[in-house]
Amino acid sequence: MEKFVIEGGVPLSGTMTPAGNKNGALPILASAILTEDEVIVGNVPRIRDVDAMLSILEAIGVSVDWRGPNEVSLCAAGVHEGAGVQEVEIEPELAEQIRASFLLAGPLLARFGRAVMPPPGGDVIGRRRLDPHLDAFRAMGATAECGREIVLSAPNGLRATDVFMDEPSVMATENALMAAALTPGTTVIGNAAWEPHVQDLARMLVKMGADIQGIGSNLMTVNGAETLHGCEHVIAPDHIEIGSFIALAGVTGGELLIKDTVPTDLRMIRIVFERLGLRTELRDNDVLVPGGQKLVVQADVGEYKSKVQDGPWPAFPADLTSIAVALATQAEGSVLVHEWMFENRLIFTDKLILMGADIVMCDPHRAIVTGPRRLKGERVESPDIRAGMAMLLAALCAEGSSEIGNIRQIDRGYERIDERLRELGARIERVAIEPVPA
Repeated sequence: MEKFVIEGGVPLSGTMTPAGNKNGALPILASAILTEDEVIVGNVPRIRDVDAMLSILEAIGVSVDWRGPNEVSLCAAGVHEGAGVQEVEIEPELAEQIRASFLLAGPLLARFGRAVMPPPGGDVIGRRRLDPHLDAFRAMGATAECGREIVLSAPNGLRATDVFMDEPSVMATENALMAAALTPGTTVIGNAAWEPHVQDLARMLVKMGADIQGIGSNLMTVNGAETLHGCEHVIAPDHIEIGSFIALAGVTGGELLIKDTVPTDLRMIRIVFERLGLRTELRDNDVLVPGGQKLVVQADVGEYKSKVQDGPWPAFPADLTSIAVALATQAEGSVLVHEWMFENRLIFTDKLILMGADIVMCDPHRAIVTGPRRLKGERVESPDIRAGMAMLLAALCAEGSSEIGNIRQIDRGYERIDERLRELGARIERVAIEPVPA
């Protein structure tokens, strides 16, 4: 076990390049199952969730070879088959490490006609339904038996059809895309999620031989193929990490240049952060956060309270809600943060309150944040990836020393976060925690 020890009050300044998108890397790695050919993926973030996904793939017979610090080669020619039936079972101990383990369901079902999936793990931020995944598979002709395990079966193969999501679930859309890519015929996916990482997966599947129309919209048409082939693909930069670093510079008052972004992925993030008083500038594909900004919340016309609300793309990303709360603690004024997608996402705010933040929880989905408040260092625990980053924001602008425990949660989503923060001037150390004697 490890913890972060942080001395706050130092502006984070310099230049950084974002890592590959975590939420794009996981389905892209899973898509390697769709072909027996080699797939080479670049700009892969070296984080715990990626390690967990690769461990699952290796356990079912995918060869994995790191060719560089962030480039990995995968070949699923040797994925094992069960006795008498084409079946691949995922080990429960591995599946419970990440929710994205369920992204293997679509590729396994499409290629082998059967998959046995244990319940996935992941962040405890509220209910996260599997129903949209199963509805998509059923629409394509599969059966699903749900007990301690979910047994998916399509012995005669999946069929191309119309799939309409009852909610624009990112992972369910990704599972449907992967399954449809290896199903001959035309599958139309309606009410689809179209976050940047969904679009990146679709571009990868096109390179593998699928014909996908409507990428970048909520209606995608997939002309699937009998077989898919290998390809090389570079994962797009992580807009969530970019948003996190923008906020880090903002709360500490530093000047930060973020290189090689996709500006169109940052539109709503920049709009919402500007509402919280944090201004950014575009320089071609780079983003500049000017230093020394005084953060002032922009009230709505009529001096009504400003609101930050997340939603499906292209709305403000749910994964940045926690970061927006921490940013708001340093902005003059009051803002309502409405996290309507996950009922446990805002529970972590008790940690910020302990550090001195003025936050009133209206209910599990809504919080009123009033600032600016001078935060003080405390000992806190990270309950999930994004809450952990929000606590890092708070600790880096707080007075005195802070300790953040359970940092494996942060490591799940942010590559070498302590090293990269030190490069920007942060005083942060990773410290081993001595085990407590029984």
